[in-house]
Amino acid sequence: MGVTRRPGSEKRHGERQLEPPPCSPAFLRALDGFRIYQNVELGVSANTIEAYRRDLLRFGEFLRRRGIDDWNTLTPMVIQDYLVEQSRLRHKETTLARRVVALRMWLRWLHVTRQIRDELTSQVELPKRWERLPLVLNLDRTVELVTSPDVTEPLGPRDRAMLEMFYACGLRVSELCGLREGDVNLAAGYVRCLGKGRKERVTPIGSKAREALAAYLAEERPKLIGKGGQRGRWKLPLTRAVAATLPLFLSRTGGPIERTAVWRLVRREAVRRGIPGKVSPHTLRHSFATHLLEGGADLRVVQELLGHASISTTEIYTHVQTRRLLDVHARCHPRGAEAMRRLKEARETAV
Repeated sequence: MGVTRRPGSEKRHGERQLEPPPCSPAFLRALDGFRIYQNVELGVSANTIEAYRRDLLRFGEFLRRRGIDDWNTLTPMVIQDYLVEQSRLRHKETTLARRVVALRMWLRWLHVTRQIRDELTSQVELPKRWERLPLVLNLDRTVELVTSPDVTEPLGPRDRAMLEMFYACGLRVSELCGLREGDVNLAAGYVRCLGKGRKERVTPIGSKAREALAAYLAEERPKLIGKGGQRGRWKLPLTRAVAATLPLFLSRTGGPIERTAVWRLVRREAVRRGIPGKVSPHTLRHSFATHLLEGGADLRVVQELLGHASISTTEIYTHVQTRRLLDVHARCHPRGAEAMRRLKEARETAV
């Protein structure tokens, strides 16, 4: 039973999905109950639920090999053996961390629902992760990227509007794909989006993004809605109230646009402009936050605009600022050449 996947969501960008490992029927039943708990009690997004499900299926396969289907026989040693096995598979730190988080949540749920006597969450420590600074584009490169789509080409107005919205509002890709037309108020200049944990926030829209979005709504979106109607997605003609409930950004066939399509769009335009690095929709979100701080915005304000639950998540952008200050000092100070050399050596060693 599991979470129903949307077409195209079975594969995250840059990941190869394998067949789910076999698990015992008892584990699958527990996993289904945990899914309901995540959805109803915690308000976790469908994408996160699916990611945790994939991670826990691997733990379920490990338990099947050990012949364990009574959760009260779980011990810290069994959990430790599983984590050691996972670390030997040379997964990325972020992958290991997510699998540990999923396991901790599942163990906590088992204890809360009295399926196990002992609270084992404290026995599962999060792995220490190296803090990696996000890829951020400077202002010129950001403008090049968001203005890259040719608005005279098919889908050009839509692509331009999406890129402008990413940078103007600091949206996550799932937030942009989940927008409805009724979530946008161009006259007042704001967008209402649903973030992680189904938390709603309101973000201002800049003038350039409003212009691009207005052009898309006037020219391209009616055509895409017509294509969706021809394919039976909705009945035509639409009333204004019904149109406001449809996805804001539509695919070339008139359906809801998928995250993978947005990823491809950003990568394509970055390559077209010769922008190096693994540029993604999140790169524009990082650039949005960093440019705000460089312009003097308060960290708490940036936290609200990004929809971060904790200020510590937002603080990483202050480290980006520190790195840039070091670059400026190394280039401009009379004795900065030696500092620049040491900075380059440190970066090469880190790579």
